[in-house]
Parts: sequence; C-alpha cells; structure tokens
Amino acid sequence: MTQPAKIAEMSFEQALAELEAIVRALESGQAPLEQSIEQYERGAALKAHCEAKLAAARLRVEKIVVGAGGEATGATPAEFG
Repeated sequence: MTQPAKIAEMSFEQALAELEAIVRALESGQAPLEQSIEQYERGAALKAHCEAKLAAARLRVEKIVVGAGGEATGATPAEFG
C-alpha cells in the first residue's frame, strides 16, 4: 500500500477530495473500528489544512487594492507565517 500524501504538501482541492472520500467511508460504516479512528484523525487534519488554505486565500483577496474607479488596480502580498 502506498504512503498517504503528506497533508502539508496537498493543494486545497486534493485535501478536500480526500476529506470527502473519508467522510463517505466513515458514513458507510464498513471499516473496522481502528481504521475508522485513523480515518477520522486524518480527516480532522485534512479539515484543518483546508481551513488554513481558505484563510490564506481570504487574506489575499482582502489585500487587493481597489482604485478610485472601483476596479482592482493591484494587490499587496499577504504575510503568511
């Protein structure tokens, strides 16, 4: 079996897709208890990763500079870290 992807290296879309798959698997109730617990733990980590990615995107959007005419004239880089 291949090693699961490191969550920190995943894009938002990859993490969300895996989280959705975990939710479906847990809802099916077919996995043994220990595996369900491991999936739940990974799902919690994926959820936190997705939330962090969304927060970073929100900050980038908030930093868009709007000109006098109401159109975006540029953006200032958001500080992450």
